Amino acid sequence: MTTLYRFLSGDETSAFCHKVSNSLAEGWTLYGSPTQTFDAESGEVRCGQAVIKEVAAEYSPDMKLGEQ
Repeated sequence: MTTLYRFLSGDETSAFCHKVSNSLAEGWTLYGSPTQTFDAESGEVRCGQAVIKEVAAEYSPDMKLGEQ
């Protein structure tokens, strides 16, 4: 088994929430706490959330993590 890691990020919008929700629906698990920061240049709040997933495949840098 291999543990895959992804860091999801985006503006604080429903699209970001859907990105995280979709990852959970695809079998990814939340890893750690979410994070937020304010981008003073754009005036937007940016969010991030790490997720992990156990897969049977051997890890390769060529893997498309979103397709696992």
